[in-house]
Amino acid sequence: MTNTPDLPNQDSASPTTTDLEPGGGVLDAGTYDRLLEPRSANRLPLGDGTWHLLSRNYVWVRLISTLAVLALVLAAAVVGAVLLRLGWVWIPAGVVTVVTVWTLVILPRQARAYGYQLREDDLVFRRGILWQRMVAVPYGRMQLVDITHGPLDRVFGIAQLKLVTAAATTGVVIPGLTQPAAELLRDTLIAVAETRRTGL
Repeated sequence: MTNTPDLPNQDSASPTTTDLEPGGGVLDAGTYDRLLEPRSANRLPLGDGTWHLLSRNYVWVRLISTLAVLALVLAAAVVGAVLLRLGWVWIPAGVVTVVTVWTLVILPRQARAYGYQLREDDLVFRRGILWQRMVAVPYGRMQLVDITHGPLDRVFGIAQLKLVTAAATTGVVIPGLTQPAAELLRDTLIAVAETRRTGL
């Protein structure tokens, strides 16, 4: 049983709670199977309910974009060393390369530590293994639900969903959602937020 919020009755094209169910639902299509969490006993508890995870394609988008940045840095280092005879450019290029390789190594594990949960009164978003963050955004406080995706995101069929509230510190960005999941989540959150604001 999930803690999915009840949606107001609208036309048949609107999202239903069956679309939000774990396993075969739209929110879980093409996502990871399990949410990773730290091994420490002092980790933030996951609590009850169903956690929805990111699309597996999110890792590919991040890998390609990170490798593209690394290629630009190395190309600039080669130009600086060969054409301009600046030998010191290999030092920052080496540092950037080491940091980028480390980022690429931990990226799949990092992506599996992202998750969100639709509870009765709020949306909870969590991320991180070493530095954990868990944010609860009440439905009635949401002012804007925004979907963005760049060219590479469109190729892999993913998007990011941004929730904006009156308090800037409670804003949440959920990356790596499949396009259908992002659209369904946007429609669901808008419908539930309107219901909570009007007190229905």
